[in-house]
Amino acid sequence: MFDGFWDNILRYFRYFITTLLGVLLNTFAPLAPLFKNPVTSIAVFGLILGSLVFVTLTLRAMLGLSTV
Repeated sequence: MFDGFWDNILRYFRYFITTLLGVLLNTFAPLAPLFKNPVTSIAVFGLILGSLVFVTLTLRAMLGLSTV
């Protein structure tokens, strides 16, 4: 009844990882040319960092984890 159960579980895990990597590569591939120019690379890096900080602070405020 459980023949190949763990093989099947590993297959789904590998599928999840490859799908996640494909989404990340397709998301960030258009940004690669922007990192060739130092000015735009600093701007893109700042935008990504600012977005991450914004999402983090918003989630912490929504979940009531701590006051800032």
